[in-house]
Amino acid sequence: MPKEKKVMKAEGFTIKANMKNAVVVGPPPSRAFQQRPPKPTMFRMFYKRGDFPIALQHSNKGSFIQWKVDIAKMDYSHYLPLFFDGLCETTHPYAFFSREGIHDMLKHGGPKILPVIPQLIQPIRRALNTRNHQVICTTLKALQQLVTSADMVGEALVPHYRIILPMFNLFKNMNINTGDGIDYSQQKRENIGDLIQETLEMFEHYGGENAFPNIKYIVPTYESCMVLQ
Repeated sequence: MPKEKKVMKAEGFTIKANMKNAVVVGPPPSRAFQQRPPKPTMFRMFYKRGDFPIALQHSNKGSFIQWKVDIAKMDYSHYLPLFFDGLCETTHPYAFFSREGIHDMLKHGGPKILPVIPQLIQPIRRALNTRNHQVICTTLKALQQLVTSADMVGEALVPHYRIILPMFNLFKNMNINTGDGIDYSQQKRENIGDLIQETLEMFEHYGGENAFPNIKYIVPTYESCMVLQ
């Protein structure tokens, strides 16, 4: 009986790849879209310790946050980054409190928001880097409210595009194709591709004259939404 020839696996463009009985193995998958579990957040630790002046209230219209202090008088440099840190959370009640806390603080923050922008960038980056669709959608909605929350916030975000936008470029074309069916994610505003497009347009609109070239540098497929006069 003839002996079976052993098959040798080899990586491409190596000496072994040119040898007899060598089988070239393809490159490993990049896993660019694979979800990455986030590390325990500071938001969860502070919530468990009872450091947030908030409580959960229920009504006929649903659940909401009851603040034990005047939001406008809170230390935004301390609390707002912690709430943004909770964007990585996907379980109740952490995800709910983080999302609603950000909404309320941005609604009432006014001029207190702008000085805190540099402290929000890393929490935003960590949330986007989870590649979790729910987390990304929540973060995009928070960014849309952030950029319109106070004067000059849009301009203040421009220097941080290189940190925020790489994930935009990765997921920009991720739209759900349902054929003849109904894409309910569009009704719930959970379509990542659409949310990214909306957010980029808001960045350009509120970011000043330097916004578009900086967006275009990191997201080459983005086209300006501004109408030329």
